[in-house]
Amino acid sequence: MDMLKGEQIAEANLTDWRKLAQGLHARYVVDDFGAGARFVVAVGEAADALGHHPRVTIGHGYVDLKLVTDDAIYRDDEGTEHVVEWVTQQDVDLARRITEIAADHQLDADPASVSDIELGLDTAHSGTIAPVWAVLLTGSPGAQGRGTPSDEIRDATGRVPNLWFGDADENGPPGQRFHVEVYVAHEVAEQRIAAAVAAGGTVVDDSDAPSLTVIADQDGNRGVVCVDVSAAKKS
Repeated sequence: MDMLKGEQIAEANLTDWRKLAQGLHARYVVDDFGAGARFVVAVGEAADALGHHPRVTIGHGYVDLKLVTDDAIYRDDEGTEHVVEWVTQQDVDLARRITEIAADHQLDADPASVSDIELGLDTAHSGTIAPVWAVLLTGSPGAQGRGTPSDEIRDATGRVPNLWFGDADENGPPGQRFHVEVYVAHEVAEQRIAAAVAAGGTVVDDSDAPSLTVIADQDGNRGVVCVDVSAAKKS
């Protein structure tokens, strides 16, 4: 099934859901664990009927869901097909069905609270070092390049954050190589950045804002606030 572009996701008008990194994310507020469990059972039945399933986390007062297709088809500029993890029409269809189920259970969505974390490592030798990180993070060499045409490390079970590799000049000066990427809903990005600055952080690069805003702490360690602007609903 073909991956969907950001504009197609935005046009789907999934009010409960936000596109973060590769997938669709939603959080529903529940009164207690039992209410969350009953909701998840209903979601599971609907997912079985559609033959596609979300990743689910139940916590105190919430149920988090992620929808992503493991074998979406991406075509590069030369027309070569790649199997990637990304949002497809089946994710959109199931997202709509889950929204209906949540309404039946009288649950409210809290889309502004969703987030996703990825790790970035700048290197000039991703093909050389990726096998080390694949087995270190996941225990499986198959995590290297899983669901991506690059060397990125992705755990099939979602136990650990994805690790992607950025470009670095091997002859450049030493500096921070690891950084954290925090994906947030578009409507809270400015608030998140402002809060980080108020806590003592500094915006060091906003040339790609609002998609990417780089923030440094007082020691110079950097993190990136990420927003999928293309998939955000246009007001």
